[in-house]
Order: sequence, then C-alpha cells, then structure tokens
Amino acid sequence: MSSPDQHVPIDFIRAKVIADLENQPIGKRVHTRFPPEPNGHLHIGHAKSICLNFGIAGEFGGLCNLRFDDTNPTKENMEYVSSIQEDVRWLGFDWDDRLFFASDYFEQLYQFAVRLIQSGHAYVDSLTAEEIRVFRGTLTEPGKDSPYRNRTIEENLALFARMRSGEFEDGAHVLRAKIDMASPNINLRDPALYRIRHATHYRTGDDWCLYPTYDFAHPLSDSLEGITHSLCTLEFEDHRPLYDWLLRVCEVSCYPQQIEFARLNLGHTMMSKRKLHQLVEEKHVDGWGDPRLPTLKGLRRRGYTPEAIRNFCERVGVAKRDSVIEMALLEHAIREDLNRSAPRVMAVLHPLKVIIENYPVGQVEILQAINNPEDPTQGKREIPFSRELYIEQDDFREDPPKKFFRLSPGQEVRLRYAYIIRCVGVEKDPETGEVAALRCTFDPETKSGGSQSSRKVKGTLHWVSAQHALPAEVRLYEALLTQPNPGSGGDTQDLHHLLNPHSLTVLSDCQVEPGLRGASSGSRFQFERQGYFCLDPDSTQDHLVFNRTVPLRDTWAKIDKK
Repeated sequence: MSSPDQHVPIDFIRAKVIADLENQPIGKRVHTRFPPEPNGHLHIGHAKSICLNFGIAGEFGGLCNLRFDDTNPTKENMEYVSSIQEDVRWLGFDWDDRLFFASDYFEQLYQFAVRLIQSGHAYVDSLTAEEIRVFRGTLTEPGKDSPYRNRTIEENLALFARMRSGEFEDGAHVLRAKIDMASPNINLRDPALYRIRHATHYRTGDDWCLYPTYDFAHPLSDSLEGITHSLCTLEFEDHRPLYDWLLRVCEVSCYPQQIEFARLNLGHTMMSKRKLHQLVEEKHVDGWGDPRLPTLKGLRRRGYTPEAIRNFCERVGVAKRDSVIEMALLEHAIREDLNRSAPRVMAVLHPLKVIIENYPVGQVEILQAINNPEDPTQGKREIPFSRELYIEQDDFREDPPKKFFRLSPGQEVRLRYAYIIRCVGVEKDPETGEVAALRCTFDPETKSGGSQSSRKVKGTLHWVSAQHALPAEVRLYEALLTQPNPGSGGDTQDLHHLLNPHSLTVLSDCQVEPGLRGASSGSRFQFERQGYFCLDPDSTQDHLVFNRTVPLRDTWAKIDKK
C-alpha cells in the first residue's frame, strides 16, 4: 500500500479509507469502482466521480474497476459503452483488465433472488404499478401489506421461475423484498427487486425477459467484484439501509462500505441525463458533442483539456452537502492550463481593412513573433506584414470616448510585433455610411526590435496581413441556459423557456494567421486579446472552423448580473 498523495486534501472519504486501513476491517486493501449506466454520454459531474474513484485507488495502492450497470435493456446500447470508455481514458485513467458489466452477473443475481425467496425475504407481487405506489404509503403515512405478501415459498418460487421463462406480460408480476411496510424509509417498504421486460438487451440479446432493478444489482455486483468502498452521490444515502440489508440477508462474503458525497452541480447548465437526452432529441443542440453541453465529449470538442478538468475536480473537492459551483471556476482551470500550453496566434474576428499609404506596394516583410511568453521552449514563428492589413472593427472609433486608446483619426497605436501607425483617413460605404477602410501611415523607425521600438503609445492592436490571411469560421459559445441554477427546478422542469437564444454566435468572415493552415483537429490556440480557441472537427483544409473555449476574462459574473 502506498501513502496518499500529499498534495491531495484529506477529505472525509479519504479519512474514512485511512481509518479503515488502520482498523483492518477490509484486509488492508482498497478497491473502488466507477459504475456508469450506459444510457447516455458522461458529463462533468461524472468526471468528479471518475477522479474520486480512480484517484483514491491510486493514492492508496489499490484497484479501480470500470463496471457498466446495464440492467435496463430499453435505454442502453454499445454506443454509450464505447463513448464512456473513451471518456475515462481521455481523462487519464485506465481500468487495465477490470472491465465488468452487471449483465455478466445476471445468472448469479437471479440465484441470489431465489435464495431470498427460499429464506422468506422476497415474494412475487401481482399488484399493478399504480397499486404498489398507493400501497407504499407516503412520507407521513405507513404503507400497507400487499395481499400477495404471504404467498408460500413454493408458490413464489414457481411464479418467479415462470416469470423468467417468459410466461407473463410486462408488469404482470414483480419480485419484491419483504422488509417493513411501516418503515420511515420508503426504500425499505418492500422495494422491487425484479421486473418483467420483454426487451432485447444489447449484450445478452433475448436470453432474459426478467431484469434486476438497479438497487438490487448494484450492491451485489460490488460484492461479487470485491469492492471495499462503494462511493455514491448523496441521492443514494437513503438507499444505503437497503443495500446493507441485501448484503446481509444474501450472506455475501464481501461487504462493500457505501460512502455518499455531494454530486457536482455546475451553474448555467444541466446535469440531468433525461434533460440532456431531451436537448439532443429535440435538436436544441448539435448532438451529445455540442460544445455548449457539459458532456465530456462536448467539453473536449470545445477545447477543454483533461488536465484542466482533473484540476477543477480537485479544487471542487468532496463535500457532504450539495451546492452549485460557478462556471467561473471551471473556466479558470482551463485558462490556467492553456495559458501555459497554448501557442499564441493573431486572428481578426470582425475585420476592418487598414491601408498603410506610405508602405511600399507589393513589399512583404517576415516578422518574428513569440509563440508563448509563458514557455520559451515553444520558440518563435514567422508572420507576414504587408501594405494592407485587417484589424478588429472594435479597435477603431471615429468619435472615440474618453480613455479610448485604440485607433481613431489622428491617433497612433502599435501593431503587435510590427510598427506604430497613425490613422490619417476614413473610407465609408456610400450607401450605408459605415466605415469600410482606414487610411494610415507607419513610422519605419518603430519596428519591433528597432532603434525606435521603445517609443511609447498607449494602445497595441493585433492584426493579420490581408494578402496572406486565411478565412475562417469562428463559433462563439455562451451559456446554454439563462438560469444560474437550472437544476433547482427538478427533473420535471421545462427547459424551453430557459434556453439562451444567444448561446451560439457564428462568425463566418474571420481572418487568421497563415501559419494556422494545416493545424490538426483539436489543436488549441490563444487568439491574442480574444480568448482560447480550438480547431473543430468540421474543419477542412480550405475551411477552418474554430470553437471558442473560453474568453480571456471571466464573463459569467456579467451573465449572472443580467
């Protein structure tokens, strides 16, 4: 057993693991698991669980399994299985040879159920789903025994075998645990353990028409795999007495300890799988990989790195109470990472042409630019400079406000890595009156690195050479949902009135440095003075498409204020 990483805070889960190892109730070993249901793609909330389960196993010299809790054949498929494995690996974790499926244990789980019937701890109930709901009672009223609760063991065994053989329709019978219909914990009021579903399972085909419930399969699968610590989110806290009951009455050899922690809730987005399915199916977004979604697939396409997400999860920490984490914390993590790693380039998103009147026609200079001031090992790059350039429209004001230090008539600015220029004229569209081009002059003695390069002006602008720039499409993403805590309305909340109509802005006439030609999909860059951007898979050699990962500064405070 290795010592836990000294850089990782000792939260209440790690403290419990340390205590267990010292007291030796688990035989001086740590074995965790990440158990997703393959009914959707993983999101940032799952990343916290992945980092926690794999992280604790690694810190204590233990093991972590990847297990798919695939007990619902109507919603699961191999697409989700493959994407989940891809996401876990992308985050930097590996389960080695410990890939498991709850469906691997269907026969063993069935035999556990038979043993429960034989010991008088389970019975076949023939009430309808609605009748079971009514008989269960409420939070303030105890439940009532089903009229079928006292069937004999022989009758229950015979009915359960016929349920397996496919003699009954869906919903005709269920297998229920026999615990306590008056328990204050509704989860102990004879919960369902098995239900009939005539549906083809993506792994077992039509071998089964009888499937275990999640609450039945989950703790027993943990036990079969030798799990020591079953880490779950808080919504499963009330289920823990049922899990302990099942492990006890099934007389298993391994008793996993369930520990609950607060799930990750991220502001301005939705973590409900059902709601994410709705957004995808109703085409409010472009599939599960839409960069506005909190899915790991979407975050990856937007340009987030696994290092940033792991650092974010570590900073969020492990708590016992649910809370909403501001998006600013996730954005800070990716800015911090990309500031060190992403090369700088110049890109103009809203081009305005600049003509330098005293620069020789046809002349092209090759200037040197620093790739990343935070990392000298990234070296320098060459960028062309010519008579006609593009700057940002917002970097010019014909009638500038006070303290506007960018370009205006008669005012000077420095062009990044190049010269100081002065605006001497403005060309306008005769029909609209809008500014179409600027006439400028340059001071040849002020070239960066030259004798007058230290001459001070208050503004520095980014630019690209009009002759050499590459056209590009840029997609600017904002919050998909307008409400800071959209999850507060529960799973029944209507999302339609929360959708932000400005969550995606597509700029189709952008101009970027020529050095970006040939960049590979997924490459990340800092567009100077703009933000961090990622080359989208939609890109072709002749049509570059960039997704904005994050602006250079926090915009979420402004969004919340609005």
